[in-house]
Amino acid sequence: MSFRQFLPSLKKILLYVLLFLFLTPFLLIIMNSFKSTQQFVENPLSLPTGIQLDNYVSAFDNMNFLDGFLNSLLITVGSVLLILFFSSMTGYLFVRFKWRVNGILFYAMLASLALPFQVLMIPLVMLYGNMSLLDSKITLLFMYLGFGVPFGVFTFHGFIKGIPYELEESAFIEGSSRMRTFFQIVLPLLRPVFVTLIVLDVLWIWNDYLLPSLVLLSPEHKTLPLSTYNFFSSYSVDYAPLMAGLIMTIIPVLIMYLLLQKQIIKGITEGALK
Repeated sequence: MSFRQFLPSLKKILLYVLLFLFLTPFLLIIMNSFKSTQQFVENPLSLPTGIQLDNYVSAFDNMNFLDGFLNSLLITVGSVLLILFFSSMTGYLFVRFKWRVNGILFYAMLASLALPFQVLMIPLVMLYGNMSLLDSKITLLFMYLGFGVPFGVFTFHGFIKGIPYELEESAFIEGSSRMRTFFQIVLPLLRPVFVTLIVLDVLWIWNDYLLPSLVLLSPEHKTLPLSTYNFFSSYSVDYAPLMAGLIMTIIPVLIMYLLLQKQIIKGITEGALK
């Protein structure tokens, strides 16, 4: 067999090796969630001797899972809806209205995507702390809106440019208003982008630890990622229930991602081409 004939098989082997490397941390978490903390400390790479669901029961109680789940659900759903609403309308405004200020604002939003959050977090916390606006879900929603809209505008902007303007002109001739045309004609055509942004933003907001840890100070406001810190004490870490808690935290978004992964790829590729 020549090297050229062997090349496709070599590529498949390399892809499987890379897949295994990427899945290894996740597989280790699953394995260790069924072991005791002592077994984990002794050998974190060993297979579990049996299925121990006590870790999941302990994690459910110690994390106050239901309250954390509801807080995460409220913050994630609210933030994603706000981001989609404002970024879609802003992207439409930038494409259809050729004002000079629109170009400046659009490129300013693109520039903000390159700004690391770590640069802003200390001034942000100081500013909102001085105004006594911390420890509030509304404040966290507002921050997620500010950090999520630039990428949403960028994505919608590229997709809306590929929608023929003649569709909207026909609606205007029939007497439709600009707002009605957007919601009844343009918005249904943006479904692939909506699905893509929903999944990407849900993955980001649901799994985010840093920003909620800076804003949400009260135990009753904790999200699921913040609740996993309950397994850390001053001198030790209860690793086995912690692993179980991590699995319970990522299962909802993992299921959603697996169900919508085809729409994600479609939305990204269509937006890029347009």
